[in-house]
Formats: sequence, C-alpha cells, structure tokens
Amino acid sequence: MTIHAGRPTVRALQPSLIRKLANAAMGRADVIPLWFGEPDKPTPEFIRQAAKDAIDEGQTFYQPNLGIIELRAALAEYTNGLYGTSFSEDNIGVTPSGMSALAVALQCIVADGAAVVLPSPVWPNLPAAAEILGAEILRVSLRPSDGLWTLDLDELFAACPPHTGALLVNSPNNPTGWMLEDGEQQQIIDFCRERDIWLIADEVYNRIVYDCDCAPSFADKVTDADKYLIVNSFSKSWAMTGWRLGWLTAPASLIDTLAAVSEFNFSCIFAPTQIAGITALQDGEAFVSAARARYRAARDLIMSEFAELPRVCFPLPRAAFYAFFAVDGVADSYSFAEKVLAECGVGLAPGAAFGPQGEGYLRLCYAAELPLLERALRRMRPLLA
Repeated sequence: MTIHAGRPTVRALQPSLIRKLANAAMGRADVIPLWFGEPDKPTPEFIRQAAKDAIDEGQTFYQPNLGIIELRAALAEYTNGLYGTSFSEDNIGVTPSGMSALAVALQCIVADGAAVVLPSPVWPNLPAAAEILGAEILRVSLRPSDGLWTLDLDELFAACPPHTGALLVNSPNNPTGWMLEDGEQQQIIDFCRERDIWLIADEVYNRIVYDCDCAPSFADKVTDADKYLIVNSFSKSWAMTGWRLGWLTAPASLIDTLAAVSEFNFSCIFAPTQIAGITALQDGEAFVSAARARYRAARDLIMSEFAELPRVCFPLPRAAFYAFFAVDGVADSYSFAEKVLAECGVGLAPGAAFGPQGEGYLRLCYAAELPLLERALRRMRPLLA
C-alpha cells in the first residue's frame, strides 16, 4: 500500500500541543478551559449588527484582493491616530486573520533555505509558517530578569547569519507578555536597514497593554524605503477571534505583490466581515478600554495569588492576557499540564508548545471573569504550593 504523507518539511512540523491537550478534554463540562488565547466575551453587539445589516443588504459578492477601500482607509486612519504616522490605504492589505497576514507576508519575502530569526518562546504558528516555506528557524531566548521578560539585542543581532531573510518579532509577545521599548525597536530597524533584512513585526496585542494606551510600534519608525511588514488582527482587541479578520501594513511598493499573493491564497474576504471591522475601528474604543481594564484586574489577581506560592515563578506580563509561569521542580510542561487537567480540572497550555525556550513553563489565558479565575486558582493551589 502506497502512503502519501506530503512534503518532508510539512511532515516534520510539530502538531499543536495545546490542541492535543484540549482535544483530550473536549466535552468535559467540569473543565475550566484557560488554554486558548481568546477573550471570553462575545463580539460586541454593535459590531455584530453591522455585519448583519450588510448581509441583509445583499453584500455577499467577491471583493478586492486587498480588502474594500473603505476598510483599508479606516485602518490607515486608525494607525495614524495611534502613532502619528501618515499611512494611506496604499500601505494596507486586509487578510482573513492575523495568521493569514503572517503567511502572506512570509510568502512575499522568504525564500527556501533562508534563515528566519525570532525571539522565543513564541506562539508556535509563527515559526511554523516560515518552516512550511522551507526556512531555517533560529531562536533567541527571552529571559526573565528582575521580574520582567527581557531580550538581549546584541544576542539577537549576533544570531543573524549572512543568509538571514527576515527578523520576525512578536511584541507584545504571546505567551510571555514581554514588550519592546521604542528605543529597542529603533535599534532593530536600524540593524535591518544595515543588513538589508526584512522585518516582520507581529503586533496583534498592541492594544492590550497595561501602562499606556497602545504598545510601542515599528509603524512610527519605518519609512516607505524600509523592508518591513507589520501584522495585526481584529481578534484580540475587539473580541473577534472567530471572524478571522486581520491586516498587513507594508511599503506601498509591495502592495501589488501582496495583492497577487492574496489572490492565490484566499482571493478576498467576506464583505460583511470587513464592514464589521470598520465599525470596530470607528466605534470600538470604549470596548477596548473596558476590556483592557478587565484584563489588568485579572492579571493583578493572578500576581497576588502566585506571590503566595514560593514554587511559582511568574515574571510580570506588561501586555497581552497570559500568565506564563514556571513551577519549581517541573521540567516536563506537557506532563504537568496533563496532571493539572486530570487532578484540578483546569486547562493550561504547556510551555513546550512555544518552543524549547518555553519548556518548564505553563500558560494561563486570563481573559476571563474574575470568579472563574479565582475558582481555577483554588483548584490548582494544591499542585502549585
């Protein structure tokens, strides 16, 4: 019997350890599921209504590859308002999810055999999207220092061999909540200019940040002459994970290439979804602010609880909505997550899912109501104490 298993590169991809753990507990009503990274609230009604109205109006036809011009213009205006930039719709490509934005970005610029260098631990889909294209993945460790996650930029730059095709930087970071400062971003873009390397910046969590209104962005540091692609998404900031709507910010000279690659990947995005996105941008600031305050209260609750547990090491997340913590004596994060699931009925993501640098850690998504988190923490306390 002939077995057709696909390309060796694809066969070698590690299946999602988060999905593996979650699938084993599907249907268990007693489990508190904190493994996936999404808000617990449904998309706000005013956003949902905009999509319903568009459907009722019959907006169900094919759309432009890069998105409707109204959404592209709204995204440029939104970014300009946050960062004082001067982007136009000619810098914006709309995609069906931030993940698609990343995949399209990589397809545009990464050749087979090129190196892609990225800080890690990191959401596994980022390196996997580059691996699928035949890229060599080189990871540079984020490390806890003085209660915060940090990145040594000299180590990052030294890790870039001559065949580096791209630096892929996820800040704010999933799973750690680490965040680059403005000055660090400037050093990175300066390095990319000097080495003629593409920068891909995943800024999906740029509105879920606790010390300011928005995270530092490469958007206000690049010029149209730079080689950059900035990935973003509606999923986290506006609780639109299931809608699958994202976007890319890029040099205007790359837009025709983005359009061509988009055509051969997904063709276009459902018009009512795009109209919902416009509504989110124009009317969603109050929701974003309220959600951020809720996540900060959840983070502070977990910090307070973990501070009473000497075995737990929990560097402060400055952004995103994850507690990425280590437990003294735990070396195998997947086995420990299985134990937490079996004995406590709490679903956590194993740190090993986020690369070798994440082993020994667990990720808890705290985009949930405080009573639910309190119940989860009570359940886990005997295993963490």
